[in-house]
Amino acid sequence: MSILLVVGLGNPGREYDGTRHNAGFAVLDALARPLNQAWERSRRFEADLTRWDAAPGRTVLLVKPLTFMNGSGRAVQALASFHRVPPSATVAVYDDLNIALGLVKVSVTGSAGGHNGVASLLAHLGDGFVRYRVGIGPKEPPEIDMADFVLGRFTPAQQTLFNQHLDHYITGLRHVLDDGADRAMNLLNRRPTAQ
Repeated sequence: MSILLVVGLGNPGREYDGTRHNAGFAVLDALARPLNQAWERSRRFEADLTRWDAAPGRTVLLVKPLTFMNGSGRAVQALASFHRVPPSATVAVYDDLNIALGLVKVSVTGSAGGHNGVASLLAHLGDGFVRYRVGIGPKEPPEIDMADFVLGRFTPAQQTLFNQHLDHYITGLRHVLDDGADRAMNLLNRRPTAQ
């Protein structure tokens, strides 16, 4: 049986609900909801988990680390080691302020780009995991501190836009899981054409 890890990055706790940095948590919640997947807290793995039997012989483990963003890699490494899941079968879903709100991009290599959660994954897993980057940009006003921006909440208009694109984020993530990263890149990384 093949196991895929799909990891949403974010910070636990009510004070972080709805912040831009928790886009990864929000996307995983939106994926799990219509599948009637219930989250269970695992103290052993320091994560909220739900196991989704996506297809015969294929299980997807949805993961929301509870280690806070900077320690995400610790929780994911423990799960990956236990289930013998290589980085290539791991998908990280996270916010990216260099991508416009409403867009997603898929990649399999690259630096952390200033994202502490991704830096933690690189430190604990190594490279080769799939990055599913959910746009939260642009950073406005431009002079705002990056940490203040990502830990801030969407404006009401931005939250509406984010919510309107949740189906798009889920569809794109299903493409990654069903068709692989390369095909998903070709589909999702193109710039939208003007109407």
